[in-house]
Amino acid sequence: MAAKMQIKLGTSGFSFPDWRKGVIYPQGLPQKEELVYYGKDLGFDTLEVNSTYYAIISEKSAAAMEQKTGPGFEFVVKGFRGFTHDPFDSRFENKPPVEKAMEDIERFRGSLKPFIAAGKLGAVLLQFPVFFYPSKQSEEYMVKCRKAFDGLPLVIEFRNIDWAKPGTFEFLRANEIGYCAVDEPKIPRLMPLINEVTSGIAYLRLHGRNKNWFNAPTDVRYDYLYSDEELKGFIPELDKMRQKAGKVYLFLNNCHAGSAVKNAVRMRDLLKEHGMF
Repeated sequence: MAAKMQIKLGTSGFSFPDWRKGVIYPQGLPQKEELVYYGKDLGFDTLEVNSTYYAIISEKSAAAMEQKTGPGFEFVVKGFRGFTHDPFDSRFENKPPVEKAMEDIERFRGSLKPFIAAGKLGAVLLQFPVFFYPSKQSEEYMVKCRKAFDGLPLVIEFRNIDWAKPGTFEFLRANEIGYCAVDEPKIPRLMPLINEVTSGIAYLRLHGRNKNWFNAPTDVRYDYLYSDEELKGFIPELDKMRQKAGKVYLFLNNCHAGSAVKNAVRMRDLLKEHGMF
């Protein structure tokens, strides 16, 4: 019998305009009460904070978020693009140097203090872009990130399929970095779903399967609602993960039109049916 390990289930973000007006949140619910509703009424015990990709939040903002959640709630905080994307973006003639990225990490880490103090920081997620390729320099950079986040659980998500090889997982294990498995459109360049666990944390992000991934605006890239059959297909993968890790995170990132919540609620029911939640 598989060991009964903890599965933490939530969505990638919680505050979106198209979740309001009765789609997910009741009409008239104050925006400042959305996170409370997310935890108490929707029943989620973890959140992937995605707004931190666009800007490093203040300690005050993090403290306000923490205070709106109950005991046992956990935050996974997504890394700022200043140290996951911008240093590798060829569109920038003057890409920020690694030194600037490390300074950003220091500021970012400082913003996590309220989550850490409350025992609610589950992990830090670094999502590297499709133009982040395997190389000695890339590995050296990730080692720098690991050292900069010393003492904190760190998980990395790759977008480029060139990382889909055994050496990647060997590298992550050697450096005590978790691997983020993904479900996303099966189109060239993007990563396939590979069930690997490289630390005490297993991690699965469901992005949806919108085939217009590279052509659609960012706000509709994740416009996809998983069918029941598609959701059931993840049950065996999650079962394998929980046998290898002390904790499993499952996040739905198909946030457009509230699909992430709808699928997460259904996934919770399916996991309960299988005795996995």
